[in-house]
Amino acid sequence: MTHVSVRRGLLYVSIAATAWGTGGAAGALLRLSGGLDPVSISFWRFAAGAATLLPILHFLGRSRDRSRDRDRDRGHARGSRRYGRIAATGVAMAICQTAYFAAVASSGLAVATVVTIGATPVFVAAAARLLLGERLGAAGLGSAAVALAGLAMLVLDGGPASFSAAGTGWALLSAVAYAGVTLLNRAFSAEPYAATFGGFAVGGLCLLPLALSGGLLPDGDPLFFWAAVAYLGVVPTALAYVLFFTGLGSVRATTASVISLVEPVGAAAIGILAFGERFTAQGVAGAALLLAAVALLALRERREPAPVTG
Repeated sequence: MTHVSVRRGLLYVSIAATAWGTGGAAGALLRLSGGLDPVSISFWRFAAGAATLLPILHFLGRSRDRSRDRDRDRGHARGSRRYGRIAATGVAMAICQTAYFAAVASSGLAVATVVTIGATPVFVAAAARLLLGERLGAAGLGSAAVALAGLAMLVLDGGPASFSAAGTGWALLSAVAYAGVTLLNRAFSAEPYAATFGGFAVGGLCLLPLALSGGLLPDGDPLFFWAAVAYLGVVPTALAYVLFFTGLGSVRATTASVISLVEPVGAAAIGILAFGERFTAQGVAGAALLLAAVALLALRERREPAPVTG
């Protein structure tokens, strides 16, 4: 695995969360230009992300030191575990995407976002404590709670939202799957490029049957559509996930999941600048609260770095 310093790991996770925030806008453009459903867009996102990373993996594979052939037998054992983890990551990515879109359809965007993104750090914190021995402490837990409060203020800015049992259930399933992706790639060592590519390939194969049933090819301007697919595959997919998985090598899983809460802040900013959406005082306060809590948690992580796993 590519080990980095805690400072760089925090930076990588923050950049990844910011890049993810642009994915919603790119997906909206794809729906408008191509008339595809969310599952088909997710398939193209995974496919474009895998296509972006394939030549990079080829280059890295050719540039590796061939002296590692001496450890071939031991490498085979490590390789089987790595492939199993990559397959599990891809399945979890596909479940996360599909369940989230089902939650949006049942409960609306605001509720689905709050429950999915908000529940993920809770699941990650509990599982990381049991499986990885990570402890946030009182200050860390307080920062996480404040960040969740800011998230709710920001995303539920439009007023009261209607909850449904089905929508909440789908959102929780999405959160569990995303927590699994985070924990899998924090607990085990692997080359982040290979892990990301494998996750996209497996996830894309899982989504392909659903995408085919809903319509896979666009109806509108193909040039604009493929340009949007290229951006979605490169920035909020390939780049973001490689940085996130790399950052997990030095940052606690729970800290990384809380930092990921800034994703809606970036999405909200794009909505204001690109789509003319309005931001109320509650939304501004929620965004400020969330960012402040994430900053405090990042400072704590730098003072008390997590042990390197793998």
